[in-house]
Formats: sequence, structure tokens, C-alpha cells
Amino acid sequence: MIFEERQTAKLPRLHDGMQSGPKADWLLVPESFRAALYSTEHPHEIAMDNGLIRRTWRLFPNAATVAYDNLMTSETIIRGVKPEALVRLDGGDYEVGGLKGQEEYGYLRREWVDGMTASPDAFQCTGCETGPIKERFPYRRISAAEVSAWPPPGVSLTLHFAPPSHAKELKGLVLSVHYEMYDGLPLLAKWFSLHNGSGRSLCIDSFTSEMLAVVEWESPVETPDRWDYPNIDVESDYSFQGMTRKKANRTTFWLPDPDYTSQVNYDCLTPLLLVSKPPLGPGVPLPPGETFETFRTFELIHDGTDRERKGLAQKRMYRVLAPWVEDNPMFMHVMSDRTDVVKEAVDQCAEVGFEMVILSFGSGFDMENEDPAYLKRMKELADYAHEKGIRIGGYSLLASRTVGAEDDVVNADGAYYVHAPCLGSRWGRRYLQKIKSFLERTGFDALEHDGSYAGDICESTAHPGHLGREDSQWMQWKAISDLYQWCRERGVYLNVPDWYFLNGSNKTGMGYREVNWALPRERQLILARQNIFDGTWEKTPSMGWMFVPLMPYHGGGAEAILEPLSEHLDDYGTHLMNNFGSGVQAIYRGHRLYDTEATKQVVRQRVDFYKKYRAILDSDIVHVRRPDGRDYDCILHVNPRLKHKGLAVIHNPLEDPIRTTVRLPLYYTGLSGAVLIREQEGDPVLYELDRTFHAQVPVTVAGKSATWLVIEKPES
Repeated sequence: MIFEERQTAKLPRLHDGMQSGPKADWLLVPESFRAALYSTEHPHEIAMDNGLIRRTWRLFPNAATVAYDNLMTSETIIRGVKPEALVRLDGGDYEVGGLKGQEEYGYLRREWVDGMTASPDAFQCTGCETGPIKERFPYRRISAAEVSAWPPPGVSLTLHFAPPSHAKELKGLVLSVHYEMYDGLPLLAKWFSLHNGSGRSLCIDSFTSEMLAVVEWESPVETPDRWDYPNIDVESDYSFQGMTRKKANRTTFWLPDPDYTSQVNYDCLTPLLLVSKPPLGPGVPLPPGETFETFRTFELIHDGTDRERKGLAQKRMYRVLAPWVEDNPMFMHVMSDRTDVVKEAVDQCAEVGFEMVILSFGSGFDMENEDPAYLKRMKELADYAHEKGIRIGGYSLLASRTVGAEDDVVNADGAYYVHAPCLGSRWGRRYLQKIKSFLERTGFDALEHDGSYAGDICESTAHPGHLGREDSQWMQWKAISDLYQWCRERGVYLNVPDWYFLNGSNKTGMGYREVNWALPRERQLILARQNIFDGTWEKTPSMGWMFVPLMPYHGGGAEAILEPLSEHLDDYGTHLMNNFGSGVQAIYRGHRLYDTEATKQVVRQRVDFYKKYRAILDSDIVHVRRPDGRDYDCILHVNPRLKHKGLAVIHNPLEDPIRTTVRLPLYYTGLSGAVLIREQEGDPVLYELDRTFHAQVPVTVAGKSATWLVIEKPES
């Protein structure tokens, strides 16, 4: 639907009653908050609102964000008007939209906007359109656990801009700035596309797709050694080289605002200008008739500073933007690609209830092998696994290896992994095609992709996949993203030790230090629970993998490994409970899952427990007590939409029993007043919640063991 200025009146009016903030907690009842586009009391304004956040644009004399509000806290997010985007084309810098004339940038009054003017040197708004949110790329669901809608429900807005009239060389360009607001959470996405209708090729040297004059979080007179940034989480799908959001975030910059001369900081260095841009380039050509699209920036607005609540918000964001992370198969890493060994592993997985086999690193498996006989054998293994109801995949190493001077990254500072191939080289292009070809020809449905593209810059001018340094980062990111999105369309599961979730990957490391799995077993068990406790502040249980060294790994001796499995059943059972009790899947790396009937029963018992409570165990974690080896540790799964509203798992690392009272924080179960709590499969007991939604639950946990508590709503 195309809007002109006079058509904004056709939108529903944003009335005063919508200013008062949410009436419910969006983390408990997200369905109460629907995104929509509104007109405001001003004839040239539109607003996007979902009851949690609101962004308002003035469309005349040019389009600009003139308000951005946190409705949950009744606070403004911005203190000034900035351009909607910046772009450098063929060496020329251009603002996109925006309004001029604001003299004070410490705050923004509504009446000031009426006196602002459009810059004749900026791209000018020519119209806008709105509609539902469209999928970022095709997505094939595999698991019944993938329940979040795709594409996410919400509303989109696109503002169209034309070049300034005096820039004759740009005539025919259409720059469109896109926004999405989602139902049920305080999240907004932004990016722009540029269509070249000029009849000539041009170069997109650089761009800034978001610029916000954000209200400062602190106001020190002196410049501190470390700043605290505003309480907004900003990231993009242009992420690489990191198992955590912070490390992989390459596009978010908090900068000083030169327009804000009245700030308290004497040096005017307060980081309060939010900018989203690539760290380099992109430096890509845009031929006539083609369209360039930037990465997408996602802005999650928080309603407080509580760590648990902020983490739950971040995890909700990923369930909405990347619902494939909800797929959480139980998988084994097989240490051989021999037909008999793989078939036995498949048989064992099917017997105890595991769901996937991955041919591990060090197994001899080679996804780059194009020998028809090898591909035929791998297809036969895939067919055998599928007949047993088991998904099958394999390991492939991309980075941290050298493939030759002609194809390696050319960079005076070296690659992140010391050695790495360039994905834009001839080898890199062939490699990506080999991976696709192998998956298509064999029917394998999982890829463990080690050392994904890490953001290396390549200065080669001879690689066919990029022109030189300036476009090398962008083009390699595009290449790896295209592979992962291709996998997502075909339902190929992706284990990737980097933060590629928004481009299609399913899982990364939960907290992964390889040499720790060569430590004595007792130390592994407590460190593993620490990894899970710490990793699930920002990841759902299904977003991270753990590790179980059935066989030696990184030099681990007899005191580190679990083989023979029947001789270490207690430790093996604890590993299984660590993982299944947290909803986190692990790499069980070896030749087999069990060696005796007793071992088989231990594995099956833990698998049956996980399957019975799978929905709540895969739900988000509230952190109760971190493992320290001195006392009990406890995590609590919560989901107000399930019959089992919560499930707490309590571990005792000590030799002697622990008798204690656990204070369970049950607010995020959605329950109030009283709750039913039963230990394991025992009888439920009614507990009253205190004013802070906590229940005091006495428990006794035997030495070196664990128990669990199931929380349900009492019958009325």
C-alpha cells in the first residue's frame, strides 16, 4: 500500500490512551502486544507502535525520526534528529532524509520539529509503504520443536528516497529505508536497499544504516577509562568470529556526538551517538538495474537493568528472528567413517533414542571428497540412518588451515586463525560448491562447520570473488551467509562455532575450552555445569553445545575419558544429566554410546527423562545458584505457556547428602498465589508464593547426584 502525505489520515489514529504504557508483562503474555502503523495528531507524521516501543517519523519537508519512545518505562530513547542513513557513492557523501535546525541536542521538544528544514544536499523522501513482515530467506522446518512463526508477525514500513536534485549523476537511483516492528517484544529492525536505475555503474564505498542521537546513560564531567553504554542491545546479521554476541558484533558503534555541545562531559566524548555500519567498505560495485541491500540492524529496547530479564529478552528475540534455533536434536559424534562403525553407532542411537549422528573431526570423513565411490558409500550410510529415523551429518574444516599462497587470505597482519583460505579465491568458491554438492548427492542433513568465516580482510586483487581489500570482508560474508541460508532452505542442520544464528545456523559452543575435556572427570563435571550456567544468560539451551569425551581428546588420559563406559557409569550418568537436565545437547565423541546392558539402561533412562520433559527443558533458564563445588547448584526452566510451567534441576557435587531449602524464583512461570511442586515423579505439594514470587522448597539431594522439581498450576 503506497502512502502520500494526504493518505496518512487513512491510518488509525494514535490516541492518548495508548501513551500510558503496557498493562501486562510482555515476557509472560506477548500476544497482548501487536505492532501497527498509526497516524498522529500531526498531518505529516506516522508512528510504528506495538505497545512496548514506538518510533515516529515526520515525512515532510523530509523524512526523519522525530521520536523514539520506550513505552514500558515512559522514557524517550532519543534526544535529537539525525539522518535516517548515510551513504558514500563514488566518493561522494550523502545524507538520507533527516531535518536541520535543532540547536540543542540535550533534549528534543516536539514544537522544535515544526521549525526544522530539509537539507537540499540530502536524499529526499518521495513516499512510503507498509505491509506485513516478509521472510528474510526460505526456511524449512524439520523438528516439531520449531514452533515460532516464520516470518515473524509484525508490521513493516519502507520510506523511499530520491537523490538530491543537483546530483544529476545519481538520477534514477531509489534508496529505500526499511523498518520492521515485531509483535510481542520491544524489537525493531532497520536496513536499506539501493536500486540503480541511473544507467551507469557506481560504487558503494561505505554506508551507515542507522544513526540515533540516544539519551546518555551517564554524565561524568571527567572522561572515564570505561564508559557504560545506554541500555539498548543493538546487533546485526553482519556478525562473525565469535561464539558470543559481544565478540561477533562488528557493526555497532557508540560514538561522541559533535552536535551535543551542552553535555556534561568536558571533552564532549560521551558515547551517545548510536551508529550501525560495517567496519570496512563494503566497496562493492552496483551495476545498472541491480539492487544492493545492507545488513539488518536489530534494536532491542530494555525495560530495566536486571540481568535475568535482559537475558530472557535477548533469548526471546532469537526465538523470534531465528526459530530454527529451537531444533535441538540429541546427537553423537562418531570417531570413524567406516561403514560398520557408523552403522553400529546409528543402531545404538536409534535403540536409546538419540536423533542424529555426525561423522566427527578425526574420523577420516571428508566432505570435499568428490570420488563417486566415496559419495556412493556416504549416500548408502545416509539412507541407512534415515531408515532408522536418524539424521546424519559430517564435519568440515574451513578456516585455521592453509590451502596455498594463491588462495589464502592476503593480509600483512595475517588471518585471525594465523592461516585461512579466502572465500573469494578460486579454492574458496570451489569449496563452497563442494559442500553443497556433497549434501545434495548424499542426502546428509547436518553440517558441522568448524572455523567459519572469521571476518578476515584479503588484499588480493586476483581472487575472482572480490575486487580487493575494500570489498573482501563484505563478499566473503555474503558467500558464507548464502551457504548457510541455502542449508536452512533445505533443512540442513548447522553446528557452527560462530554467531551466525541470524543467517541460518542452529548451534554454537555453549562455553567451549577444548583442553578442559582432558582434565580429570570430576573437574569436567562441575566446569561443564558452569559453562551451561554462564552460557545460558544469552543463549537458549538449544543454541549451545557441550562436550563429553568418551574417547581421549586433547591429550586426556584414563582419568579424563569415559571408556570403558561400563567402568565409569556414575560419571557418564552425571554428564548425561548435566546436559539433558539443562536442555543442552553435547558432542558425545567416540565409537559407541553404550558397551553393556547396564550402560545402555543408564543412557536410556536419561534420554527418557529428557523426552518426557523436553518442552520445558528446552525452555529458557532462570539462574538460581551457580556451580562452585562447595554446595548445591540449581537452574530453573520456565515457560508460562506449558502445562509444566517450570522445572528446577538441583545438583549436589559433594560426597555427602545436602539438606537445604531452595528459594525458587517463579515469577517467569506466570504463576501467582500458590503452585504445585513435586520432586521427580512423587506427589505434588502446594506451596504459597511470597510477594516476590518465590517458593521456599526443602530438598535433600544425595551425594554426587541430582534431583528435579516440577512446577505446575494448582487445579482451581
